[in-house]
Amino acid sequence: MGAQVADWFVPVAREHAGFDVHVVDLAALDLPFLDEPFPAVEDHPYLHEHTQAWSEITAAADAFVFVMPEYNQGYTAPLKNALDYLYYEWHDKPVGFVSYGMTSGGLRAVQTIKPVVSALKMMPIAEAVVIHLRQALDTDGRLVSTPVMRHAAIEMLDELSRVTTAFQELRRTIKTR
Repeated sequence: MGAQVADWFVPVAREHAGFDVHVVDLAALDLPFLDEPFPAVEDHPYLHEHTQAWSEITAAADAFVFVMPEYNQGYTAPLKNALDYLYYEWHDKPVGFVSYGMTSGGLRAVQTIKPVVSALKMMPIAEAVVIHLRQALDTDGRLVSTPVMRHAAIEMLDELSRVTTAFQELRRTIKTR
């Protein structure tokens, strides 16, 4: 479902025009389970090319939107792994959420990841897109967008843009590698 949700959201984000949208598919990024010998918070260079590339991608971003499912009332291990690889690259950047799942629409996963992104000094915004798959899929299992979903996406992107602008000065003062 991730690809379908992202395929719906990315054009909405690009049309919003508040951001230069770049998509990072964690499956395509294919980070191995955290394999750096030193924690990202320590002042050591990244040893692996995949970490260096991930660092460059993340450092270049002004804000993030996580398109994320809920499994077993939580977020996925690949998302946690991608977050854990880095530290300073996440600082003072807002994050919005497009979540999906059956019963809760991914809300429980979002609530469980907020302390993690906060520990990385990110700013989770309150506005979000919540997709309840039981109501959003047609009989063939395809995502059917609704005006409510689009409205939620635009509100989330508006707030993300507002907070991103406010955080630009903070990002100028962060420790870099």
